[in-house]
Amino acid sequence: MKKYKVVWTFTAKKDLEDIIEYISKDSIEIAIEKYETIKNTALRLDKYPEQGRIIPELLDQNIRKYREIIISPWRLMYKIEGSFVYVMAVIDGRRNIEDILLKKQLR
Repeated sequence: MKKYKVVWTFTAKKDLEDIIEYISKDSIEIAIEKYETIKNTALRLDKYPEQGRIIPELLDQNIRKYREIIISPWRLMYKIEGSFVYVMAVIDGRRNIEDILLKKQLR
């Protein structure tokens, strides 16, 4: 089985920091739990990078190189390049994803 290296982009790291900071205002314990869940989900991409679906909003634009895994309510977005999996963003799925993606310039 091929093993991939999972790399967090600056944007994705910032997204995760913002999420954890926001949650920690209510509960440090829940913030830690969510952090571990998100990080562990991303780590599993080292063996199974194609487990996520192609992002539907981008598929509508015929862009197929970005995938996502839902960690409700967040969407962990990534791309596979060679032997690397780049975590591109962690976005709240309740927000308008197309606007967020345009701002983040995932394309």
